[in-house]
Amino acid sequence: MNNIILFDGECNFCDHSIQFIIKKDKKAIFKFAAIQSDAGQKIIRNFNVPDSINSLILIKNNKCYFKSSAVLRICKKLTGVWKIFYCLLIIPKWLRDYVYGIVAKNRYKWFGKKDSCMLPSPEIRNRFLE
Repeated sequence: MNNIILFDGECNFCDHSIQFIIKKDKKAIFKFAAIQSDAGQKIIRNFNVPDSINSLILIKNNKCYFKSSAVLRICKKLTGVWKIFYCLLIIPKWLRDYVYGIVAKNRYKWFGKKDSCMLPSPEIRNRFLE
């Protein structure tokens, strides 16, 4: 498994983030699955992801990345200035993840929650795992 992004399909912020990644991922490197989907749950089980993980998850080269480590590795593959954010990996993980945790903890309050996962357009549907 390579370049798979698992996201919270009920979170408006996560949905907008995935839409942003799709637009900036001109080479269509990434595939996507909502954590709540069957595919997402299967991947989580295969990689023994703890239930306590409240994060976007990147599967790259059969390894799981969480929180800021996932986001920064995703940025590296996007077009435009977003690549430069990858250099933020030099900041201690505890500090990066602390900031990530603040956003993750408040994402429903700040951005809202949906009743169901987004339905991808026909043009990008093949990038979503079922």
